Formats: sequence, C-alpha cells, structure tokens
Amino acid sequence: MLKASRRARDLVDHIQTFGRQREEEMKPTGIGPIVEEVLKLLRASLPTTVEIQQDIEANVGNVLADSGQIHQVLMNLATNAAQAMEEKGGCLGVCLSQVDIDQEFADHHPDIDPGPHLKLAVSDTGCGMEPDVKERIFDPYFTTKEKDKGTGLGLATVHGIVKSHKGLILVYSEPGKYTTITVYLPVMEGETITNTRQNEAAATGSECILLIDDERVLVNLGTQMLEKLGYEVVGRTSSFEALQLFRTDPERFDLVITDMTMPKMSGDELAEELLRIKPGTPIILCTGFSEKMTEKKAEAIGIRAFLNKPVLRNDLAGAIRRLLD
Repeated sequence: MLKASRRARDLVDHIQTFGRQREEEMKPTGIGPIVEEVLKLLRASLPTTVEIQQDIEANVGNVLADSGQIHQVLMNLATNAAQAMEEKGGCLGVCLSQVDIDQEFADHHPDIDPGPHLKLAVSDTGCGMEPDVKERIFDPYFTTKEKDKGTGLGLATVHGIVKSHKGLILVYSEPGKYTTITVYLPVMEGETITNTRQNEAAATGSECILLIDDERVLVNLGTQMLEKLGYEVVGRTSSFEALQLFRTDPERFDLVITDMTMPKMSGDELAEELLRIKPGTPIILCTGFSEKMTEKKAEAIGIRAFLNKPVLRNDLAGAIRRLLD
C-alpha cells in the first residue's frame, strides 16, 4: 500500500517539476480527456483495496486552462484521496459535470461569477478531516502531524492553480467518514464539446507497432487502442525483452512507441540500441514531464516524435501517421 502511494507521489513530483519549468499556457481545453488519462495512470499504481468510481458527463464545455496544471490539480487531489484510504481501503470517486452557478451561490463565494462552470469533484471514503485541519489545508506552511497521510500534499499549489484559472475550490469532510474536494472552473462562452476526443475521427493504419511500457496495464490499454485503429501491435513490459525481440526480426516492425522512464534501460537508451540495429526506425518517445529528456535531446538521438503524457489517442494516432506517411 505504501509503495503504491510513493509511486503516486512520484507522479505528482514529475508534474510539479514540469509546472515550474514553463510559463502558463492558457488555451481552450477539454477537461474530460485529462480526467480519463489521470485515472488510467492511477489504476496502474493503486492497490486493489482502493476502488475507483468515475462519473464523467459526456458533453461539457471547454475551459481556458493550462492542461499541465489541470493535470497536476487532479493528480494531487486523487493521490491525497488514495492516501486517506491507506489503512482500510475504500472508494475513490471522480465526477465531472457542467453546472450553472446562480447569483446566490456566487454571492456566497466571491471568487467566481454566475454562469456555466465545470464541476470536478474528487472524493474518498477514508479518514476524513477534523475542522481545524480542514480550515488550514490550503496553507502552504501547513502539514499534517503524521507524514504521508491524507491531506497536505500539494494542496496549496492546487489552490493557487484553481485561483489562477478564475475558479473555486471547496472542501466537504466528516471525520472518520469521507472527504470531497470540489473544483469549479468557468466554461468558455459558446464552447461545448464532446467530453473526450475519442469521438473524433482518428488516423488509422495497418502497420506493425512495437509498444513498450513497464506498466502492464498501460501496455494493455495502448494495445487495445492501437488495434482498434487497425494496427498490429506487439507489447512488451521490459526494455531488454523488446530489444531482443527487435534484434531477432527488425524488419517486422514499422514503428516503435516507448515510455521514457523504465527500470534498467530507459526509453532513450532503448531507442539508441534500436537505431543501431535498424537506422531510421520511426520511434515515438512518451514521457511524463521528465527533466532528463527534452524534445531537442530526443531529436539528437534520432527519436522522431516526442509526446508528453498524458498522451491522448488522437495525438498519438496523428504522430504515427506523420512518421509513416
């Protein structure tokens, strides 16, 4: 259980580091795809005693947002929720919907104006919070007495991000029973989209792809997604196994997709070995905001495409066709 929490915290640390490396990039953003990608990451790292329940509304509006920071907000909230259930397990709920904020609600919460908003709620059935803790969780100098427990992980950062997006964050909690943290973000006028980009037509193909990620769940998800687009997919969770397979029959594979952070041999190291065997092999490197690897460094190695996680289906499908066509 603790190992899973540490892995989730590592994911948060990567995102926080990424957030400090660049200025905000505010643009029309669909929150649904970010929610779904974060949940995929969490499912790969959470213990079986923590169940994830999601309720994602199909058609919601765009918000003017920095997608990396929204990713950070959700990962922080979900990680805290999971940590609150370390001892006994429980249910982690994530809900996304669109609501209309009326004048009365806005009068009670001066941070937001009346009108359409996205409502993102993250809840847990864990230890809950005492009133004095609840009042201080957004204080940047406040931590809970016990390390690695429940509240306090990046919530000051979350609060700052939500405010910079002209949003509101509210906390509901009952000691020993539950905690729900709800974020409201203003919807852009005239912007209504399908929650995920999954309904958009994605580029398809029939080539053979070698897919490598040390998380079995992510390999399975990636394989299913690419097979639905028409590709033949061979998945591996070990860089060494993938290298051995490629060395045996390099002409079999038209393209390689690899994660960056993997044990024993990282994605960039694997790419170098593959290119020694078959120069010019199209390689897509997927990275979770790594300090070690940049797009410039990837190009110097010979990696043809560089995608930041969360990687959405249409982005990946487009990158594949750009390299193969």
